[in-house]
Amino acid sequence: MRSAQWFETEGLRSFSHRARTRQLGFLPEEHLGKPVIAILNTWSDINPCHQHLRERAEAVKRGVWQAGGFPLEFPVATLSETFQKPTPMLYRNLLAMETEEVLRSYPVDGAVLMGGCDKTTPALLMGAASVDVPAVFVPAGPMLRGHWRGETLGSGTDMWRYWDEKRAGRIGDRELAELECGLARSAGTCMTMGTASTMASAAEVLGVTMPGAAAIPAVDSGHSRMAAAAGMRAVELVRADLPISRFLTREAYEDAIATVLALGGSTNAVIHLIAMAGRSQIPLSLDDFDRVARDVPVLADIRPGGRFLMEDFHYAGGLPGLLTRLADAGLLHLQRPTVAHATLREQLDGAGVHDDQVIRALGNPVADQGGLAVLRGNLAPDGAVIKHISAEPHLHHHTGPAVVFDDYRTMQATINEPALGITADSVLVLRGSGPLGGPGMPEYGMLPIPDYLIKQGVTDMVRLSDARMSGTSYGTCVLHIAPESHIGGPLALVEDGDLITLDVAARTLHLHVDDTELERRRAAWQPPPRRYGRGYGALYEEHITQADTGCDFAFLSREGDVPEPDAG
Repeated sequence: MRSAQWFETEGLRSFSHRARTRQLGFLPEEHLGKPVIAILNTWSDINPCHQHLRERAEAVKRGVWQAGGFPLEFPVATLSETFQKPTPMLYRNLLAMETEEVLRSYPVDGAVLMGGCDKTTPALLMGAASVDVPAVFVPAGPMLRGHWRGETLGSGTDMWRYWDEKRAGRIGDRELAELECGLARSAGTCMTMGTASTMASAAEVLGVTMPGAAAIPAVDSGHSRMAAAAGMRAVELVRADLPISRFLTREAYEDAIATVLALGGSTNAVIHLIAMAGRSQIPLSLDDFDRVARDVPVLADIRPGGRFLMEDFHYAGGLPGLLTRLADAGLLHLQRPTVAHATLREQLDGAGVHDDQVIRALGNPVADQGGLAVLRGNLAPDGAVIKHISAEPHLHHHTGPAVVFDDYRTMQATINEPALGITADSVLVLRGSGPLGGPGMPEYGMLPIPDYLIKQGVTDMVRLSDARMSGTSYGTCVLHIAPESHIGGPLALVEDGDLITLDVAARTLHLHVDDTELERRRAAWQPPPRRYGRGYGALYEEHITQADTGCDFAFLSREGDVPEPDAG
């Protein structure tokens, strides 16, 4: 085993490593000759999604010990979607780097990766894929349902909805204070089909979690049992010499795309899956998402695109239940392996759906086609995405005049000014919010509707940006426009009053300005100054790629050998 290079060779260094292990209080019999399993834990006091992971790590350790392994817990960066600014997306690649280097530089044979809040799942899996050790992912799990005055609440989704109710004057401060206490009632990630649940589900269908792990509520006792099982399985993977690359195949990523679309999942999954596949040296593009979306129905009736929540999804059969329906439609590669079974087909044996309202039958889908669409046109030559299942149908084909905001702060300060002349037909355009412009591509894409329109009953408008959007958000929001405005993409050239056409069916986003005028504007455009003079931000600015290629660092996603450290 890899760890034997540290502990079981002749010489001073190995003697030193054993002596320091005795300093930690461990007997030789506890670790020598046993698989060493690193438990990478993203717990912290400021990440409510992960507040239970300190206890779950103990369950993982229990499983590792039971299987005859030796667990070591490593604290790694916590990316809290709820608190970290300007956005945890800025630091996804930093956690991926830390994951890779921790696993490479320490005497470990395999890993259990613990996370769940939006960016932690792709970051941990990207790092594990790069170092390619045996690994199992333990998703944090969704929180319990929210409640307020007899109504079931969905975190994020109902936050946006009731904030608009407050802006419209239909609820007051007392109601808002009650909602603050009712939206998020336990540890765990958002219990809607936001980015956290989308990426946990993607990890499960990729085959790197225990079966059913994605939807187990964070505080359910089943979550602790799943964590222990993951620890046991990590030991077995080491003994069988099954690195994570054995499971992260082209077929697995294609199944992950189909599953995300069938779930009506977050648009953020597009960026993350492309980046994850890049670490596996598997080319994945926006076109793959659009191709699959045309054949995959939306079967999960889960907010924000549907009616139910993740707890309902779990009781209805969870991801295994939904995958049986995709398997029946011939949309999955059932012969590929998973960490728990020889084939995905074997893993789904005995799974089923227990509530056809939550997980719809193939003949009664939420929507006939996947909930995401990839748009192209002169405004998005490298692509953009829209979650049209969460948009008002009458806006799927819309032409309107642009109202342009150069940055998010300006938009916040001026959006309610009547002098801007914003109407329900306007197309709100936000730029300066992409991977470089944000920085970090913040979740600014659900631009607010002006207060005076909210009070008139307007609930949706066409909104365009090079930003991302929370997976719990909704509305006719075109996102990830590439190339971004910060580097001179066409979004940088839009002016107030320009007509823009969104056509979801045709998959187009068109700016009605002739090429000659666009060239004139391009010649007058000046690039913004660099933001960071040093530090991680400077590294980020130098190496980040655009949204259509996953926003990874180019030097991390390219092919190339990395030597094992000399442990002797």
